[in-house]
Amino acid sequence: MRQVKTTNPELISLVRLLRKKSRENEARIWRDLARHLSSSRRRRTTVNVSRLNRYTQQRETVVVPGKVLGAGKIDHAVSVAAFAFSDQAKLKILKAKGKCLFISDLVKKNPKGTSVKIIG
Repeated sequence: MRQVKTTNPELISLVRLLRKKSRENEARIWRDLARHLSSSRRRRTTVNVSRLNRYTQQRETVVVPGKVLGAGKIDHAVSVAAFAFSDQAKLKILKAKGKCLFISDLVKKNPKGTSVKIIG
């Protein structure tokens, strides 16, 4: 079977950044996230807003190694970092007074990865 590599330049640079920050800060969470993101598109994670509502608490920070979709509802504020957001998901998270971040922004803000959960 042929090994398929991603050709998305944003994804490639993000995986490189995560691996670099993992080595510099000895943060295993960024290495695990890079491993999840470097998998094939078919195996990449998609998470609905309802799952975020179910598995998070108020003011928690979570990372989704893939895309956040807008099915369901959320009733508490959560900071969500993901590779991509659907328009509905972004709207619902912001309406619940949460934050939508890109993964690279979260890495710059929290280089050690303390109190960050991976959902997916």
